[in-house]
Amino acid sequence: MICFLTSRPDDPDTGALNPANRFTEELRRCFPDPCHAVFVCSDPDATIKTDYYANALYGAFERAGFYFDDFCVLDGRNAERAAQVIKASDIIILAGGHVPTQNRFFRAIALRKLLKDYRGIVIGISAGSMNGADVVYAQPEIEGESIDPLYQRFLTGLNLTKRMLLPHYQDNKDDLLDGRRIYEDIAYPDSIGRAFYLIPDGTYLYIANGKEELRGEAYLLQEGRLTKISEDGGVVLL
Repeated sequence: MICFLTSRPDDPDTGALNPANRFTEELRRCFPDPCHAVFVCSDPDATIKTDYYANALYGAFERAGFYFDDFCVLDGRNAERAAQVIKASDIIILAGGHVPTQNRFFRAIALRKLLKDYRGIVIGISAGSMNGADVVYAQPEIEGESIDPLYQRFLTGLNLTKRMLLPHYQDNKDDLLDGRRIYEDIAYPDSIGRAFYLIPDGTYLYIANGKEELRGEAYLLQEGRLTKISEDGGVVLL
């Protein structure tokens, strides 16, 4: 299995794939021909939204010269066929969205088990990348989650990596939630005894041949302390 766990693979302004940190170059080296891809949703019931994002990403890939023989969606409409859909795919794209909602769907279709011996390519986007971890840090993101004593911040993920990723750092580093700073007041305390990797768009975790590399600008949040560990264009072997 080869994994590209991204903050997001495309440019939000242009809709084109983001070539930063050799993303498209590296993907081109391993892109299969023929290619059967599946876009795994974040919310099994949000079919209109899922189709919109799947179609947008499909277009971005084709404009960059990546062509698919088949590009299907896996969500609530065909969840009972998840095993067959995954087995028939060469590339699995894990959508962005709300981490706990997506995590529940992944568990419902037993995706962790289905990926155990998978030999294709996995591309994670935001929540999909976060849910790729063995233990997922479901950073609170919706009003009320950070103060809800029943909200589960740590979930069982897909075990593609042991690294816990927090995407879109360039956009949300100054955000507030429930009147608190999402990093200094929420994530920093949660990092005691744990390590979170904060990545902006354009950075991704590349996994192949038993090695894991953070490619691009990245930060390590551990024991309540934030440290920049890589610049844009840089590579950190984890």
